[in-house]
Amino acid sequence: MKIVLRQHHIISLAGYIVETRTSFRNLIVINHSDEPIKLEVPVLYDGWIEDHEALGLEVIPVKDNEDFLAMFQVAKHKLDEERKQVGIN
Repeated sequence: MKIVLRQHHIISLAGYIVETRTSFRNLIVINHSDEPIKLEVPVLYDGWIEDHEALGLEVIPVKDNEDFLAMFQVAKHKLDEERKQVGIN
């Protein structure tokens, strides 16, 4: 299955991770490009990160002991600043 991540958007993939096969509990995925990009879901293995970074996405893995909400808010704030600079509201 595929999900389309619109240009200059952010998404959390917690619900799409097969947890028994990965070393993270959540992924924050950011599309900084001017084009939508398709994500392959579910996330089945750790190599998914490298595969999708090769497409131009920023992928931030969230481990069990990390604060997802704080990490997401920081990434969202940076993306919002980027969106202002390119003129997207």
